[in-house]
Amino acid sequence: MYPPRHHQEYDKEKMIAVIQQYPLGMLISVADGKPLITHTPIIYQPNTGKLVAHIDRNNPQVTHLQDNDEVTVVFKGPDTYISPSIYSTTQLPTYNYIIVHLTGKVTPIRDLEYVKQTLIAMTRFLEGETPKYILHPNNERMNGLLNYIHTFEIEITGWEGKFKLSQDKKEQDFLAAKEALLQNTRRDISTFIERIYD
Repeated sequence: MYPPRHHQEYDKEKMIAVIQQYPLGMLISVADGKPLITHTPIIYQPNTGKLVAHIDRNNPQVTHLQDNDEVTVVFKGPDTYISPSIYSTTQLPTYNYIIVHLTGKVTPIRDLEYVKQTLIAMTRFLEGETPKYILHPNNERMNGLLNYIHTFEIEITGWEGKFKLSQDKKEQDFLAAKEALLQNTRRDISTFIERIYD
């Protein structure tokens, strides 16, 4: 397993926390030796321990998201470059990150009422604790699009946490790397966003 053992995270609750904080998943399946990848919100359901997601039925990946098809889902948390200048010891430049890899088997959801429930639940989750929008069951736009949405659950068969956080360094350097991750996560990215939208 890579990265090395000291960068592996086995605490499932921490991995679930990453999924919930960063729900935009990278959904990966393989067809004829080639990867198919879709980026979509994928929600962990605590009551079932499964993931649920929705993609457009016109997405070619739908063909490979049928009963018992195997997929990998990657959830990417925060990451940052770590400059050797922050350490109290001599080190080389590195990059730290928090990532979760899940493998699982797909079950399509064909019951349109259940599809609606998953859309409503996902919206409620993504809106957060103080929602500014509520998706109602009688929403005409949602009801008109139900047949164009491929909804599916993923039964998780494998968990891999890849938390590269300078765990192999002395405590002072480990904490310095934590502070660098915190500072760079809070960094203002407004200039970057304006550039992308330009």
